[in-house]
Amino acid sequence: MDNHEELGKATKVVNAKIGFYIHLAAFVSVNALLIVINFATSPEHLWFMWPLMGWGLALIVHALVIFGMTKGSSIRAHMIERELRRREKKQGLQPSEPPVKERS
Repeated sequence: MDNHEELGKATKVVNAKIGFYIHLAAFVSVNALLIVINFATSPEHLWFMWPLMGWGLALIVHALVIFGMTKGSSIRAHMIERELRRREKKQGLQPSEPPVKERS
């Protein structure tokens, strides 16, 4: 893998992480505002917890996808290499080179 590809992959991961942190900041800001509005208008009925829980679940899924991405990409690369070797064997070709491990 050349430096250009590595830079592209690293940029993609960094952009995804920045996107998650923006999502987290929006979650905290909006839900803090909803809590204030809830307590100011109808403290006897606590409705703020419903958007907090729904959005919180989405945020957890986003975090799992983003922070599991680097581990998942090496698994994906390994599976692609294995499939390419299988296809080369099936066509009677000599495998091109041993698998290259991706850095995490």
